[in-house]
Amino acid sequence: MTAFEALAAHDRETCALEQVMGRLRWDQEVMMPRGAGAQRAEEMAALETVLHARRSDTRIGDWLATAEAPDAAGVALMRLIRRDYDRQSRVPLDLAAEIARTASLSHDIWAEARAREDTAHFLPILSRMVALKREEAAALAAGGDGYDALLDEYEPGTTGADIAAMFDRMRPRLRALRNAALAAPGQPAPLLGEFERETQMRIARILAEVFGYDFQRGRLDLAVHPFSSGSGDDVRISTRIVEADPFNCFYSTIHEVGHAAYEQNIDRAFVLSRLGRGVSMGVHESQARFYENQIGRSWPFCAWLFEKMRGEFGDFGIAGPEEFYATVNRLAGGFIRTEADEVQYNLHIMMRFDLERALIAGDLQVGDLEAAWNDRFEADFGYEVDRPSHGMLQDVHWAVGLFGYFPTYSLGNVYAGCLMQALCADLPGLDAKVAQGDPGSATAWLREKVQVHGGLREPRATVARACGFEPHEGPLLDYLEAKFSRIYAL
Repeated sequence: MTAFEALAAHDRETCALEQVMGRLRWDQEVMMPRGAGAQRAEEMAALETVLHARRSDTRIGDWLATAEAPDAAGVALMRLIRRDYDRQSRVPLDLAAEIARTASLSHDIWAEARAREDTAHFLPILSRMVALKREEAAALAAGGDGYDALLDEYEPGTTGADIAAMFDRMRPRLRALRNAALAAPGQPAPLLGEFERETQMRIARILAEVFGYDFQRGRLDLAVHPFSSGSGDDVRISTRIVEADPFNCFYSTIHEVGHAAYEQNIDRAFVLSRLGRGVSMGVHESQARFYENQIGRSWPFCAWLFEKMRGEFGDFGIAGPEEFYATVNRLAGGFIRTEADEVQYNLHIMMRFDLERALIAGDLQVGDLEAAWNDRFEADFGYEVDRPSHGMLQDVHWAVGLFGYFPTYSLGNVYAGCLMQALCADLPGLDAKVAQGDPGSATAWLREKVQVHGGLREPRATVARACGFEPHEGPLLDYLEAKFSRIYAL
């Protein structure tokens, strides 16, 4: 084999093993026996040891030094392998294994603490995880900013300073829109009642198919925290059911289908390579948020979903599609990030970003995290956190070491706003089809412009090429102001 062929073959086997590890994580979230946690932690640590050795194999450096890429895809593949090799080579093997072991144990302890409303039960393992991630950050940063080094894993080329500046620009307009909407007369009514679990799941499967999810290469299950897992021919999603809130199930499903569709639609030639996955978590989130919000919460789709729900549940207390649209998009107080409306969602992310950045820098200690969370939440939202599962225990991310991940949710919203502006210019007649429950034109546009390319380009370049302009927060804020000004008659 040539050096490039050897490099690509090595990468393919590594990516295949990474998929196996992803399947272990999926199993832990969805169906692993409760008593298997300690053994699973050892399994994860053992597999991470194998993967780390492969990712930091010195032969990769030799191959990269002599390999000649045959085409543009090969150049991109070498870029991604080199980036991963440089990062992995800085992290000691025993540290990588211990992070994997601790993440597996921490996940189960977090779930127990969340169910018991017992923060103290979670703090020791979280302290261990934060210490490990600080150590990893220092190794990766090599004298630079530790948080930036962690963020770079999820959104290459973006720094904490970039995110902070973006949030500073977004915060005033978001707060002004929220305050105006909540002060407006004639607030939309909430959805009330109980909605049967089996019917919710049946509609969720219909929604997944409507948005293009391929059940021949995936499955839909229940989990505490909805997520998407896998790539290529095995991409699995999960949702959750709350009998008093079917929107939780429906929009979690649509959101995860956005992630899954990205993975299912990547060029088949890239499968089981570094090109065969979403280029960044921000771009990944742009697909999920676009499916969920720009399409799923749009007026035409809400009109279709209203009729679908009325056919399944009968009269559920909403008079018609216009009222239903307002109810789906109503602004309201709430603690849970994943259930937040489009206007307030990014305010939840801004809080988490500041807290985790302070944790990694050592400016905030784990023992002080709950108080810092509660104080910041009251300052930002105007009411007190009532219990830990509505506060710092609600998200799994810190439990499993995903520091630097949260800001990619807001980047995804920003990218989705840019993509929506470009799509509306390209597809002026889209609403008529969406009103019939057919978002296929929009999802096909996203497939062509973003999804099929996988990791071929850098994250911002992927969005810029799809939109025809450099991404920025302006289109998202304009979209939100136009949408909620109509709903609230501002």
